[in-house]
Amino acid sequence: MITAAPVAPGRIGEAIEPAILQAYLGELENWIRTRRVELDDLDQAALTAHRQGELTADIMLAMALWKAVSERHTLMSATWDGGRVGVQERERLSALIWGRLDATMDKDAIAGAGAANLAVSLPEACRLLDAMTGQLRTRLSLDQVTAADAGRVRQARAALERIRDQVALEPATSLAQATTELNELATRVADVHERAQRGADVGGLLGPLEIDLATFERDLIVGNAQRRSARELVVTARELRDDLINREHALAKLADTCVRTVTPAPLYAIPDVDALGPVPNTATALHGYLDKLQRVSAALTLAQQTYSAGLANFEELTARLEALSAKATALGVAAQPDVASAHQQVRDVLARRPCPMKVAEQLLTTYQTWLTWASTDSPPTASPRTAER
Repeated sequence: MITAAPVAPGRIGEAIEPAILQAYLGELENWIRTRRVELDDLDQAALTAHRQGELTADIMLAMALWKAVSERHTLMSATWDGGRVGVQERERLSALIWGRLDATMDKDAIAGAGAANLAVSLPEACRLLDAMTGQLRTRLSLDQVTAADAGRVRQARAALERIRDQVALEPATSLAQATTELNELATRVADVHERAQRGADVGGLLGPLEIDLATFERDLIVGNAQRRSARELVVTARELRDDLINREHALAKLADTCVRTVTPAPLYAIPDVDALGPVPNTATALHGYLDKLQRVSAALTLAQQTYSAGLANFEELTARLEALSAKATALGVAAQPDVASAHQQVRDVLARRPCPMKVAEQLLTTYQTWLTWASTDSPPTASPRTAER
């Protein structure tokens, strides 16, 4: 059963309630972790089935969507700052949820999947990734063969309702065609549902139907996103600029946390979006302005990855210390003076702010060496001078 992304709260510009934000961030983190495992399984299954040529473009786009969602979650977590948020931070979080993600997505992966100029918000990216994952799963036949047909029928009916909502967003030029395809799918879903209620075996009908539903849902989401991206360039530039400003504020908090936590800390400067000036109103100037915004976005992404890596190194040292401490306790050597002293030295250094990382690494190695020596019960070799005495 594919886990659907959590429903995004609020709307852009709204100061969402802290309890709702906390629940959403937790659910989104779990969904990101689960979806990554599933994408890895799908990628491996495509390689095993020798179908990577057929499915590479879709898998690459799915991975690009996952990466963009994951990086946005990192910025949202930095802004959330453990719940220490006021009205301004909660408004920025709503902007990070409902703002554009396309600036941080892999352009090659998007173009390779035929989804050029894909402009989606975080909730849309999650829904699109859910649809694509379901489509890939069905095409690779990874769903349990023994799963109850009734459950698959329910999923098909749910997908049909999502498609109905998407069709309502279609412009007049494509509404008739989309409605026709919706009606055809609705007829097929109703037929399968009626057959299943009569006790018929609908397994053979469900596979193609699930593929068609997932494909149509994906096309509708991508088409809607592409139409939005074809708006006036000035609208696109304003949206991208606003998103970069929110990313800039979130990254400033992340960088400040890193600088206060570890030393040496990264020294990447955080670009000032306001330094680019206001959005111009002529086509020629807008193209140049958008190029500058893209360069600022790349610089923000690089800085975010660097500061995140600095904090990740600190967390890794802390985790290693806890693991070694647990090992010492299990071996019954934690109370030995040398082992306890080495353990306390590492803990004291890791508690410093900022923490001297190189010193902490060396002390952790020393602690590990004492632990190994104590656990093998090998006393140090006496020096010749001591032996003479």
